[in-house]
Amino acid sequence: MLDLKLLRDHPDAARAGALKKRLPDRAAAVDRVLALDAELRGMTPGLDALRSELKGGSRDLGKLAPAEREAFLQRQKEKKTELQALEEREKQLRADLLRELSLVPNLPDAEVPEGKDDTENVEVKRWGTVRDFGFLPRPHDELAEKQGWLDTKRAADMAGSRNYFLFGDLAVLHDAVLRFAVDLMRARGFVVVDPPLLVRDAAMFGTGFFPGGEEQTYRAERDGLNLIGTAEVPVTSLHSGELLAEADLPKKYVARSACFRREAGTYGKDTRGLYRVHQFQKVEQVIVDVADKARSVQHHQDIVANAEALLQAFELPYRIVAVCGGDLGVPQAMKYDIETWMPSRGNYGETHSASRFYDYQARRLELRYRPKDGGKPLFCHTLNNTVVASPRMLIPLLENHQQRDGTVRVPEALRKYLDGREVLGRPVF
Repeated sequence: MLDLKLLRDHPDAARAGALKKRLPDRAAAVDRVLALDAELRGMTPGLDALRSELKGGSRDLGKLAPAEREAFLQRQKEKKTELQALEEREKQLRADLLRELSLVPNLPDAEVPEGKDDTENVEVKRWGTVRDFGFLPRPHDELAEKQGWLDTKRAADMAGSRNYFLFGDLAVLHDAVLRFAVDLMRARGFVVVDPPLLVRDAAMFGTGFFPGGEEQTYRAERDGLNLIGTAEVPVTSLHSGELLAEADLPKKYVARSACFRREAGTYGKDTRGLYRVHQFQKVEQVIVDVADKARSVQHHQDIVANAEALLQAFELPYRIVAVCGGDLGVPQAMKYDIETWMPSRGNYGETHSASRFYDYQARRLELRYRPKDGGKPLFCHTLNNTVVASPRMLIPLLENHQQRDGTVRVPEALRKYLDGREVLGRPVF
């Protein structure tokens, strides 16, 4: 969340940031925060005075004559009742303030483009050449079903729509993609984490998914736990409530995990194949570092480059877009999406999102560090990015590397994970 002092000093900037994100209801939260904050601060002198009177009263009691004590004790009782009521009001105000403060979005950086939705994201880079096949390329689901690698019908019968079975070579390729991603990040100095898949609400709140993301979350009501939609949640929350040493920063983690998303609000959209599914695997990179904007910006460029390295190794054309205000989430200050060419869509499809948050998540998580100069503790900065998400990544791999007969060429970088095989499948067309 934002620093309360920032809201007091720059309320217009907070309102403008929410409006840039096309979140007018969240902009209104700024005024509710300021009203609650003013009431709380207005109560403080009276509360302090009443507490002081009650504390001093116990000393004064012994100085009173017996005839005066009964009236004095009655007044003390009335003051305690008054204090109790005021403290209850104070407690409620603090809870209300936290609720409203949690609704105020992070300030978008000045470089975030204006725009209403993802159609107005701004391309900043393009890599690779879209292949001229010389034949009519087939969509990934047609290829995979013909090879006996994919079954969405039985999966839907068993588990509902947007579920799938992977078989044989495609299941092996799926694992190879994830293993390559972990190895890539280990070589770049990231510590591998195997995180919990079920987390408490505090982790969802701390990373900014709650409030607001409940509709996309699978919840185990009986246990008060939530299935994660990304390893960002448990890994960023790893040091919640801790005071880290600056010498131990940055923390660089990479996690491979199953992920779950309800895909609420997408009825009738991307219903075929593997683009939009409820269960998937991700390899996620997370960085926790000091409160230095320049360093955060550099980390942001670095984590995007990590994802680019994977796509280039897979020989897949892609583009990078700067996400506009209307497509930017509540907690992000700046985000890049990487979109990979998918022939069946005739366009680039999102495969990665790289975000920087500054101290927005860290404030919610009480994630701080002690500066090496011994100054007061500061809130950390956090960032994350997808290294790879699969089975979505299987779409461009199958479609871009398909051959006329329905077999699939394996990019050289993946061959060592597939027993050196250069081609998957058998001729089926």
